[in-house]
Amino acid sequence: MTFEQELEKRTQEVQETIYGYLPKETGCQKTILEAMNYSMTAGGKRLRPLLMRETYRMLGGEGTLVEPFMAAIEMIHTHSLIHDDLPAMDNDEYRRGRKTTHVVYGEAMAILAGDGLLNLAYETASRGFAMAPGDTRVGSALATLAAKTGVYGMMGGQAVDVESVGEPLDRERLHFIYRLKTGALIEASMMIGAILAGAVGEDILRIGQVAADVGLAFQIQDDILDVTGTQQILGKPINSDEKNHKTTYVTIEGLEKARADVEQISRRAIHTLDGMTGEKEFLRELILSLISRKK
Repeated sequence: MTFEQELEKRTQEVQETIYGYLPKETGCQKTILEAMNYSMTAGGKRLRPLLMRETYRMLGGEGTLVEPFMAAIEMIHTHSLIHDDLPAMDNDEYRRGRKTTHVVYGEAMAILAGDGLLNLAYETASRGFAMAPGDTRVGSALATLAAKTGVYGMMGGQAVDVESVGEPLDRERLHFIYRLKTGALIEASMMIGAILAGAVGEDILRIGQVAADVGLAFQIQDDILDVTGTQQILGKPINSDEKNHKTTYVTIEGLEKARADVEQISRRAIHTLDGMTGEKEFLRELILSLISRKK
């Protein structure tokens, strides 16, 4: 089986796990539940839960304890996309090849759907306490999830990004935004996988460094695709950063330097990963595939 075939198979497994945690569309609040599920079932790479599961397995994790956290991380990621697309933010009409949530359900319901997914994420992750009563790994994983997604993580990066629209940015401030807005959620994914597998101390820190590099490379590649991609391939509008007067890595460094840096940063992540124990071949190939991704 080729890597591409294995990736498709494992992504489908992850997606089925996530779908098992989605709410039923019933009751007086049916519309918000429909809007939440509309966004969650729009497809996507499922990269974050996939990274979480593969890290969990690499470090010896067994069983289903990781699954509610896999669903939770994708709910948080989707919440951020719903809010990112709003008129007050990027004002995008397409995401993952179809109309964005606010276009289909209206702006107010889209805001509520994003909020609903964020809250549901923590409800879902907290199921781990019932699955493993007394296991301190669950509390540590939940604390990591909260820290990496809040104002000192993903939301903090998003806030600085919004505040910086229309202003020239230097490389240091741009790296701060990328490290939090994109990198923090990827760090959460891999660190939670490590924590739930029983990793401690240095191993968690090393996984965090791998994830930080993956997140930075991923975001720079996103900047490249915003310039070089097409809406048909990406499933969302191109040149949206230019439209919204955003400084990007390509703006500062140029296209060729950005491409070279994606490869260098990804290779650094691989070097750190290779120094760790465990079966990592698929995880290694997954990280390398981010260098050449087209969407």
